[in-house]
Amino acid sequence: MADLSKDSLYKDLESSLEKKISGDVYFDRISKTLYSTDAGNYQIQPVGIVVPKNYEDIALSLEIASNFGVTILPRGSGSSLAGQCVGHSLILDLSKYLNKIVELDIKEKRVRVQSGMYLENLNRELKNHGLMFGPDPSSAKIATIGGVVGNNATGAHSILYGMAGDNVESCNLYLRGGESFELSDANTSNEINSKLKLFRDNHANLIENNYPKHWRRASGYSLNYLLESEFNPAKLLAGAEGTLGLAADFTLSLVEKPNHTGLVILQFNKMFSAMEAVPKILEYSPSAIELIDKYLTDLTRSNPSFSKLLSFIDSEPEAILVVEFYGDTENEIKSKASNLKSNLIANNIKCDIQYAFSKNDQDNVWSVRRAGLGLLMSKRDEHKPIPCIEDVSVPVDQLASYTQDITELIERLGTRAGFYGHASAGCLHIRPLVNLKSNSGRELMQELTDETFKLALKYGGVMSGEHGDGLQRSYLNEKLFGSDLYGAMKELKSIFDPEGIFNPGKVVDGPAILNDLRFRENYSPPRIDTYLDWSSDNGLEGAAQMCSGQGVCRKLGEGIMCPSYMATKNEIDTTRARANILRSVFSGEFEKDSLESSEMHKVFDLCLSCKACKSECPSRVDIAKMKLEFMAHYHAENGFSIRDKLFGYSHYIGKYSSIFPSLSNALQNSSLTKFFLSKIGISTTRSLPNLTKNNFTNWFKNKSHSTANIALNKVVYFHDTWTSYYHPEIGQSAVRLLEEAGFEVILVPNRACCGRPMLSKGMINQARNLAVTNVNLLAPYAKNNIPIIGTEPSCILTFRDEYLDLLPTNEDALKISENSYMLDEFLLNLHSIDELNIEWKNEGPKVFYHEHCHQRSLINERSGVELLSHSGCMVQESKAGCCGMAGSFGYESEHYEISKQIAEDRLLPAIRRTSEDTIIAVSGVSCRHQIEDFSQKKTKHIAQVLADQIR
Repeated sequence: MADLSKDSLYKDLESSLEKKISGDVYFDRISKTLYSTDAGNYQIQPVGIVVPKNYEDIALSLEIASNFGVTILPRGSGSSLAGQCVGHSLILDLSKYLNKIVELDIKEKRVRVQSGMYLENLNRELKNHGLMFGPDPSSAKIATIGGVVGNNATGAHSILYGMAGDNVESCNLYLRGGESFELSDANTSNEINSKLKLFRDNHANLIENNYPKHWRRASGYSLNYLLESEFNPAKLLAGAEGTLGLAADFTLSLVEKPNHTGLVILQFNKMFSAMEAVPKILEYSPSAIELIDKYLTDLTRSNPSFSKLLSFIDSEPEAILVVEFYGDTENEIKSKASNLKSNLIANNIKCDIQYAFSKNDQDNVWSVRRAGLGLLMSKRDEHKPIPCIEDVSVPVDQLASYTQDITELIERLGTRAGFYGHASAGCLHIRPLVNLKSNSGRELMQELTDETFKLALKYGGVMSGEHGDGLQRSYLNEKLFGSDLYGAMKELKSIFDPEGIFNPGKVVDGPAILNDLRFRENYSPPRIDTYLDWSSDNGLEGAAQMCSGQGVCRKLGEGIMCPSYMATKNEIDTTRARANILRSVFSGEFEKDSLESSEMHKVFDLCLSCKACKSECPSRVDIAKMKLEFMAHYHAENGFSIRDKLFGYSHYIGKYSSIFPSLSNALQNSSLTKFFLSKIGISTTRSLPNLTKNNFTNWFKNKSHSTANIALNKVVYFHDTWTSYYHPEIGQSAVRLLEEAGFEVILVPNRACCGRPMLSKGMINQARNLAVTNVNLLAPYAKNNIPIIGTEPSCILTFRDEYLDLLPTNEDALKISENSYMLDEFLLNLHSIDELNIEWKNEGPKVFYHEHCHQRSLINERSGVELLSHSGCMVQESKAGCCGMAGSFGYESEHYEISKQIAEDRLLPAIRRTSEDTIIAVSGVSCRHQIEDFSQKKTKHIAQVLADQIR
């Protein structure tokens, strides 16, 4: 074995795993690159990745790895901020399969849960029982239970529920070679417990006298649990970062959900004043006190998806404290809030006070607070708000002094920082702006960390209150705890892991802070000529590096992003993976010509270009645009297939086929055509749309236009391909609505296709030509402030989005972008200013409404739902993710099943639950065909539903 090269050794390891593991095994270059980073500053390529399907896979993986002398790294979502789940080891990713509740005891308020389950998903299942897991880190939507315990995470409510470790009762722990045992109370007889009892006896006095007294701590091993009267060794896994063994599942204690909550929002002109007020506020027993600083609120204002949430701020304070109260009744909450206000005034604590008692208002506040990291990372600049001093935790009575000192340090070192975090527990997340691509930036990170460490010691604190040590801070632990306690920690590691195979280099024996950074010394990215304009992101390189790795794109059961990951649960299908693989080209892990490779094509293949990442990712990472850029490079080298051309030129196919619609329909539905389509990769299981006998343009020319309500106002209706040749009833309804609203409707002759079908296939230059044609035709109207209205989101929103990247210096394109609207958006705007001259029926039907992804992502309004409600309909919003069709995606043979799987995530089950008399309404043609193919229910476009409601 020792004579084999590492490459040969790892190939043998891969072969052995593939033969015995029922889960997934990845040793390819792409996968290893995707697992080489987390949300921190470091990058180390792993040996390989195993995604175990069951406990037997865990045992076999550990046994095989042990035989090959390979270390093990347990991993969940990879959202850690300090490099905990990065290393040259065999990674075991438990998040895909080992993510279930094993046992729930409601009476005893206890749950046994597998380590790969998301905390948010656990709490969703507990909600109906009135229970929850107390600690609530901001990353709960994608943080796995194993990661939460491994980091000893907590969150906003730690003053009530303590740290994660305080809520651990037992765990199923796997050690070297695959042996496992239940780690619970100390009375259990096994070798580990015997050694731990001796360890406890030998070091009790040392721990009692020298261990940090500040309770909010995730630095080092949790030796404090050894001193509890009923010592439970399972708690030692809290904060251990997977270095003591692999915990397959945990038994956790639960708490009851609060009956009522309310927020008091305190706005301070100075940060120091806010921090000085925290001890006084704590006297009134809040459940949480959270800090949001001005830097964060300014970034929130600049983010269209979050700016509307800032209604709770009425000025520009330097610091905001969000004080939460629990209570049995709403009146109790209001009484506590009033009491706090009175006492703040009595104690001469000067601040503006706002309240948030409704669920919606509270959700807005928490959404801004929990998006803090992502919002900070949305800054388009080489200087990023990096993690290094972001988790220092000090006693609350020292918080104001520490904040003043750290602010002076940051200013002295010539940078600035964003402040947010858990003021109630003295744990502030401070993110200094540093350029780690430069040597001076790396030196600045080192100096910031070392100087902040001195402040942590000065004020009786620790370097981590919940984010852990990892590669970022483990090197400081000997100085933090002293040589004796640090020696005890190394001894504890050896009791569990004598051979040092579990996540080496974390907590103890950590490397230097500047080792293995994402950006190596003398970083020099290659120059890549791009097809699109990336100037607003500092180039394509800057756009890819906007992904911090925090992994919000791995969330499940809510929102749209990321539909392919929601279906497959594979890391390669995340938004993060696609950004990371592009970043790897600039950092040198992949060659420049990888942009033309089938290897990289696999990463982008299942991206549906839904654009949800543009709104749901707090850093606004635009993967749809990155995919478009990649596809252009890929096809420039590899050419376009017949299928690509059929879909890309679908407008022309519709246009010329519509000359003889009956013949064209007969041909497209013939067995010969279906045979041909199957051979070029188009699913024949799909129903193809039939051409209409009387296309929309002909109808419009021949109709008698209503003049009853028409004033001097005009609008251009952009009749898309699908409306023109396949579904003219949509356009007819749109015209009726616009005329009823008092507008003369104009159709622009000889308008070109919007270019969306070509863009979806990477035909950027061809789409650019169409954009030029449309801009030249539509600009005269836009310049005269005549709105351009559409009923197909993917078309009209191409004017608002891609045209600006295709024609970045064209002022007419910008004018058209600013004057283009979806029909329902336009009508709702009129309604909001009381200028919608449509009389609706008093009552309407029940409507289940599913909005197109592009509309939700780019407009980010509930315009369709609101307008349907105003028209008298009883509306149920789908709240589902992407339908899964995504233009041509769902028609492609290799994507048919995944397309269906995406629809089955939430959309189709919700539709099946609707009553027979409910209208299924949509805003996009893709959604229409997807729903009708898989639910066998007919749909209507929202324009048709609204037109039917005209009195």
